[in-house]
Amino acid sequence: MPSGPESSTVLAGGMVVEPADRFLAHLTAVDRSPNTVRAYAHDLRDYFEFLDQRGLRWDRVVLEDLGRFVSWLRLPDGARDGRVALLPWVEAPVAAATVNRKLSALASFYEFHHRHGVALGELLTRWRPGRRGGSWQPFLAHLGARPERHRVIALRAERRPPRELTASEMTTLIESCDRLRDRFLLTLLKDTGLRIGEALGLRHEDVDARRRLVAVRARENANRARAKTWSREVPADAGLFRLYSDYLHEEYGTLDCDYVFVNLWGSPVGAPMSYASVDRLVRRLRERTGISFSPHLFRHSYATGLLRRGVAAEIVQHLLGHAHISTTIDTYSHLGVEDARNALVAAGILR
Repeated sequence: MPSGPESSTVLAGGMVVEPADRFLAHLTAVDRSPNTVRAYAHDLRDYFEFLDQRGLRWDRVVLEDLGRFVSWLRLPDGARDGRVALLPWVEAPVAAATVNRKLSALASFYEFHHRHGVALGELLTRWRPGRRGGSWQPFLAHLGARPERHRVIALRAERRPPRELTASEMTTLIESCDRLRDRFLLTLLKDTGLRIGEALGLRHEDVDARRRLVAVRARENANRARAKTWSREVPADAGLFRLYSDYLHEEYGTLDCDYVFVNLWGSPVGAPMSYASVDRLVRRLRERTGISFSPHLFRHSYATGLLRRGVAAEIVQHLLGHAHISTTIDTYSHLGVEDARNALVAAGILR
């Protein structure tokens, strides 16, 4: 990018797809997460590949074309060129939730270009009077409600609760780490529920061993790690800070760096640890333990464990840094059959 920050773009035949590039550059300019920009780039790549196969112009499509795009997305890669037929009993390789995410990216893409004169801004969304909760509404209630955006096309997607790591799985992963740095990183995720970007952006001043607090600060980081929401402090157990002390003493040593997680063996030594380094660590641990996981699963397990132990949703919301409590409740307050059994036993219904 001319402004300095790295961004993502879409190529077709080795050439930049200009409409997609303008939109993605705008997202980068308004400080959207690099992961978000990258995901949107992948979604737009699929869309422009579809348009190219059908000989369609992006600024001349109609709603029926988008319906065909949804059907195209649900085909295996080998069948998307139209030369291979998909048998009816073959399961679609792309989940409905993934399709809806791609449609959401397209809606933002067309809304951006609508503001620059392209008359397709409402191709995928419509503005409707807002609702104030509940199915019943008093007469003329819509006149005082804020309008809300609704997608014109959306697949019915099964709501799946986030998968958790068991206590034994987390222990196995942590104990399988060869380095104290990596063991401290996974223990931090387990004990605080931090996002991996928040962990990679930590400075030593953010780790308060005396008060047993880990502070999350929104700031610019050299490794492009990000804190998605406001600053907050998360309390943690004393064992986490003892591990932090061991890490500093045995591995960090006299290295002069503000960041907690840095390169200690690979080049450049002393540089902040990157997302790519974490990805390599995750791949090694998956192969070593046979446990399929991502760093975000530690966050899911932390949040679900707190709610299961009766911690108020408002407290969990603050600890996780969610902007809205509905995000906390909708995402993490799922119950399994054993939770239901325990509740029934506690109520005296089962023995």
